[in-house]
Amino acid sequence: MYLRYRFYYLLSAVILIIAMGYAVPPLFTIGRLFFWLLVTGVVVDIVLLWSRRGIQAFRTLSLRFSNGDDNPVNIRLESSYPFGVHTEVIDEVPPVFQRRDILFLADVRRMGEATITYQLRPTERGIYSFGRVRVFVSTLLGLVQRRYTCCEPQDVKVYPSYMMLRQYELLAMSNNLTEMGIKRIRRIGNNTDFEQIKDYVVGDDYRTINWRATARRHQLMVNVYQDERSQQVFSVIDKGRMMQQAFQEMTLLDYAINAALVLSYVTINKQDKAGLITFADQFGSFVAPSKQEGQMQTIQEALYAEQTQFGETDYSALLTGLSRHVTRRSLLILYTSFTSMASMRRQLQYLRQLNMRHRLLVVFFEDEELSQFIAHHSQFTTDSNHISHLSSFNSPSIESVYQHVIAEKFAYEQRLIVQTLRQYGIQSLLTTPRNLSVDVINKYLEIKSKM
Repeated sequence: MYLRYRFYYLLSAVILIIAMGYAVPPLFTIGRLFFWLLVTGVVVDIVLLWSRRGIQAFRTLSLRFSNGDDNPVNIRLESSYPFGVHTEVIDEVPPVFQRRDILFLADVRRMGEATITYQLRPTERGIYSFGRVRVFVSTLLGLVQRRYTCCEPQDVKVYPSYMMLRQYELLAMSNNLTEMGIKRIRRIGNNTDFEQIKDYVVGDDYRTINWRATARRHQLMVNVYQDERSQQVFSVIDKGRMMQQAFQEMTLLDYAINAALVLSYVTINKQDKAGLITFADQFGSFVAPSKQEGQMQTIQEALYAEQTQFGETDYSALLTGLSRHVTRRSLLILYTSFTSMASMRRQLQYLRQLNMRHRLLVVFFEDEELSQFIAHHSQFTTDSNHISHLSSFNSPSIESVYQHVIAEKFAYEQRLIVQTLRQYGIQSLLTTPRNLSVDVINKYLEIKSKM
């Protein structure tokens, strides 16, 4: 049982009236009357609340959470009280969320229900433990609260972003992939084989209408084509210490994992075989390429268990592992992080060997915060007007100029890495973590159109 603030406010008022009764005797009698009314109210509140177990709460959530996305959690309250009640609901969410606002107020009508919905956004993969749901109930008098403890503790696994897969799937069904920034790539030459004839649906290319079948069936029919042959597409993920860098509370490794999952989904839908390779200081996980049913689940389970290794990335281990496991020429999409020309040149010989044996696309990350800093401080340029006024700058302004120059140097090195890789015939993609999935899919479609 908990006494509410209203009880203490009223009790303070009663004590004040009784104290004033020493100066004005009638107030003493009035104060005593109010005191017994307050006691009676508390007794009535207790009887009403403890006459039955009047509240039940049920927490409803997905068995798996999607990393980096807003996941809904629902709490349903059911009341068997023959009168309306006020409730305060506290859900014991996993401590990793550091949420201090999971306290909700809800009014439940007599013998009625109420539903509370809130969102949780995990930024790390793993197992998250929920506690119990605490419900504090009070009547309209609001003097006393009764606490109910509901729901059993439960664990939820946080997987790579499967919600993104659903988003791409729905957009693909409605033929609206361009809304996500995904371009339609015009295929060069005739690299498709006839598969079947089907009924025309909205969104089908009118150029594929089969007029003979349409005349026979008296309804529009279209030809369906499939790729002439499928290729092996591997998502190769670097788990070294550089991938531990964070952006918007998620590590680069988690962004790479989410993008690899989406790319695998698109790859299988394009009738290519999707596979997975991870590495750090040694060759890690390997998922053989396939387009069979269940491959996405296999890849998702493999990605779920991946964690950053804090050692130096060893590209020679990747080269050796690939030689042992992959004999057919494949498309390798390598997710890594190069912060300087020196770090890239240390791995260049291995990248060149990978590109000789396979078709290689190196995907690394642009520092979005660095780009925003450069754009924000673009007024600090090194033209002659500014140089002539440097002597009049105070110390903080000179420091800002130095910071801007260093930031420009880092940005220039990233662009130089792209140019250097292209000089050696290695395709590369410099993108921000935010746009990673869309940019990688566009690049994959572009490469596929040229094969």
